[in-house]
Amino acid sequence: MQIGTAAKASGVSAKMIRHYEAIGLIQSGARQTNGYRDYESRDVHELRFIRSARDLGFSLDEIRTLLDLWRNKGRSSRDVHQLASRHLSDIERKIVELQAMAATLRELLHACKGDSRPDCPILDGIGR
Repeated sequence: MQIGTAAKASGVSAKMIRHYEAIGLIQSGARQTNGYRDYESRDVHELRFIRSARDLGFSLDEIRTLLDLWRNKGRSSRDVHQLASRHLSDIERKIVELQAMAATLRELLHACKGDSRPDCPILDGIGR
């Protein structure tokens, strides 16, 4: 199948497929005699895997590692578990940071009357 069909089947845009090929995340589709890339169902499956991993917030480097582990049928699930566990810890840390940011902003918004006066507790709070 051509790149447009592979993109539609995988949910990954043609532009991203080309990018993933350029950075070596996936192999380029085999070239047909007319110069078009030819993708197989295995390629679409890998692209879906990448899209799912991206949806979970994994970085491209982490996805590269996950793909290597996924392709290696002799892998240890321990390696996958450790990578996913680290990623979850990162997500949970970011959630705590975002909650703290939201609480601070909520306090600043509560302190600001939002009227026509020039004094602004939000700007004062940010300027500390």
